[in-house]
Amino acid sequence: MAKRIVWTPKATNLFTKILEFYCQRNHSNTYSRKLNKEIYESVKLLAKYPLVGLKTDMENIRVLIKGDFKIFYEIRTAEIVIHLVWDSRQDPSKLSL
Repeated sequence: MAKRIVWTPKATNLFTKILEFYCQRNHSNTYSRKLNKEIYESVKLLAKYPLVGLKTDMENIRVLIKGDFKIFYEIRTAEIVIHLVWDSRQDPSKLSL
């Protein structure tokens, strides 16, 4: 049975900032639209196959890698919680869940 997907406010905010960054950098929203679609398709996959991501050092947190992006999520009884979408080209010292 598919689980419901829930985005934390932090995940939503950071992913929005990533999309805005690429809109400004590329002077176009074409890449951001493509990226948005790809990430949401990957997240939909998690609803059906929650164990597809890799285990992390953090208890109950898994990561799904999509190109240069990592989707950190938690599997709960009835839902998948998206904690963070991270562009792995960023400085890793900024990464925190």
